[in-house]
Amino acid sequence: MSRPVMIENFLRPPRTTSAVIADAVRLCGLLSVVVAALWFELTDAGILAFALPALVAPRFVGVRPGFDIVCGVTVLVAAWSNVVDLYRSLPSWDIPVHLVCTGVLAALAYIAAARVGIVPLPGAAGFRARTGLVVTTAFGLAFAALWEIVEWIGKVFVDSILVTYDDTIGDMAVGGLGALIAGILVARVRLTAERAPAAGSDAGQDAAGVTPSR
Repeated sequence: MSRPVMIENFLRPPRTTSAVIADAVRLCGLLSVVVAALWFELTDAGILAFALPALVAPRFVGVRPGFDIVCGVTVLVAAWSNVVDLYRSLPSWDIPVHLVCTGVLAALAYIAAARVGIVPLPGAAGFRARTGLVVTTAFGLAFAALWEIVEWIGKVFVDSILVTYDDTIGDMAVGGLGALIAGILVARVRLTAERAPAAGSDAGQDAAGVTPSR
C-alpha cells in the first residue's frame, strides 16, 4: 500500500456506525489533550499527546472499525490511567493494561508493516500463520521494552513514577504474553478492513505493497 493510498484511507469519510464510533474515540483522544492541558499538569497533556499517533494509525493502515475502536479505547485507558494515577492507587491495574495494550499495538504494527510491504498481509499470497505469530510477538516484545524505557525516563527526568526491577520484568512478561495472543489473532482473524485478494492476482500483489506490472 503506497503512502497516497494510506492518506486516502485517513481522509475517507466513515461509512458505518462502528467507523463513526472509531472516529469519535479519536476525537476524544484529541479533546483529552486539551482537557489535561487546562485542568491537569502539562506533563499529563504530554502523556495523552504521546498516545495520539496510536489513535490515528488504524485509520491510515485500514483496519476493521471494530479493531479500530479497540485500539483507541485501549490506548486512551492506558494513558488516562497514568494521568489519574491509577497505576499507583491500584497496583495490579497495570497487568491487564500491559497485556491488552501491548497486544493491540503489536497487531497494529504487523498490519502497518504489511501495508508497506515488509511482511505479507494476513490472508494474502505468501502469508504464513507462523509469520504473523512470530513477527507480531517480536513487535510486542519491542513495545514492552520501549514502554519500560519511557517509564524509566519519566522516573528520572519528569516525575516520581514507580519503577522497580520486578515491576519492569513483570510488565515485559505480561506484554509479551499479550503480543503472543495478538499474534494468534493476526494469524487467524481478519483485522483489516478488506479481505485479502486471491493469491496470484494483481490486486493481491498490490495489497502486499507490490505495484502490479502493466
